[in-house]
Amino acid sequence: MPKQREKFTLIVLDFVALNLAFLAWIWMRREMGFFAESDFPTLLKLSAMVNIAWILLFAFFGLYGAWYARSRVDELISIFKTLTMGVLIVLLLTFESQSDLDAPPKMSRMFIVNYWMLLLVSVTAFRMLFRTIQRGLLSSGIGHHRTLIVGWGKRSWELADELVKYPALGHNIIGFVSERKVPNEGSSEYKNIPLVGGIDEIEKHVTSSRAQEVILAMKGDARKKAMEVIDQCNGCPVNFKIVPDMYDIVMGQARTNQIYGFPLIDIMPQYMPEWERQVKRLMDIITSMVVLLLFSPLWLLTAVAIMVDSRGSALYKQERVGLNGKNFMVYKFRSMAQNAESKTGPQWAQKADPRVTRVGQIIRKMRIDEVPQFLNVLKGEMSVIGPRPERPFFVEKFKKEIPFYARRLKVKPGITGWAQIKGGYDLSAETVKTKLQYDLFYLENMSLRMDLKVILNTIYIMLMGKGH
Repeated sequence: MPKQREKFTLIVLDFVALNLAFLAWIWMRREMGFFAESDFPTLLKLSAMVNIAWILLFAFFGLYGAWYARSRVDELISIFKTLTMGVLIVLLLTFESQSDLDAPPKMSRMFIVNYWMLLLVSVTAFRMLFRTIQRGLLSSGIGHHRTLIVGWGKRSWELADELVKYPALGHNIIGFVSERKVPNEGSSEYKNIPLVGGIDEIEKHVTSSRAQEVILAMKGDARKKAMEVIDQCNGCPVNFKIVPDMYDIVMGQARTNQIYGFPLIDIMPQYMPEWERQVKRLMDIITSMVVLLLFSPLWLLTAVAIMVDSRGSALYKQERVGLNGKNFMVYKFRSMAQNAESKTGPQWAQKADPRVTRVGQIIRKMRIDEVPQFLNVLKGEMSVIGPRPERPFFVEKFKKEIPFYARRLKVKPGITGWAQIKGGYDLSAETVKTKLQYDLFYLENMSLRMDLKVILNTIYIMLMGKGH
């Protein structure tokens, strides 16, 4: 089923399971003669408040992320860890050092443990029922992902046979892509699965076939082209998997996934754990609101100064490329003359750029021109920390000229980032190539600690007026 529908269904099922566990816990307390709320409407309100907190905790720990032909045991472990963490938080919040350390555990503490056990039974039962139904639908051929296999020969044919043999893996094989250029596309097939073309046009085949998964099963010297294939399709909304004996090609960028004893390896999984992504998004929202609201008088004065210094509006917007190649409009304080590129077309900034106004020079040094982008952050189009968003014209140019450039599109672009504090503005194609190395370093080391390091360096640059 579609991801949003799956997420909504899971939230509803979890909410029902959590409420059942809570009501069962209250009933158990009452039966054993301990205080428990008896007014049913009040009880439902209390249950709803408690269980909304559980839903938020589930989301925080990634229990509503994509699940597709994955092990149910892994999900059980994730549920166990999340519920245990939540109950430990409750125990710590209600901890009384004097009485809890000097005396045996109180019955109230034991009831919290009982509540944890009821939660485990209820939530896992509902989840496993849902996953069993979901797995049954996959086995019936419902909800399969459209899959291309890169490879043409015995290895890829055996892989196709295995995927057909295990429909619960969720793959609908729509075609093969040969390791070499094919002169007559569509002239060959294996068990009614067509050979759609050669590897040199993999992006075209992925787009035209609306593929959702690409499995690399190449052999011989063609295995070395694995990263080239990934790079070509980096801007496409497609997942990559490889057969195990190709792991050495992409080692460090993969995660194994095995069901029914059939191993496939996911290439380039999420760069940050789910809980860190949630914290990062929360920090983005809080930071944006503080910057925009707390310093609003300063931004108003900046806007007035820009309009007094040169003709035109204080703000301007420009199309940029964001997450997964999706275009959006970025907002900035205008630091150049109005319509600066109307005659020249898109071009890079230069040192002592004559297009930059007097006020523009000041706000660029202080990085104040970037402030309106916090609106993009609030909208979810950008993050505070990440690779800089580039214009579509340059993105298409760099994707053709610079290997792995499109990998930047796998994360949200940012207002500031490791490449910005190390490399400044883009001045030429060589500068872009250098900054790409910084961006890739950031992607490979994404963490909250890395983001904090970028923020501290950015603040230093702003205070010292070292911006360009």
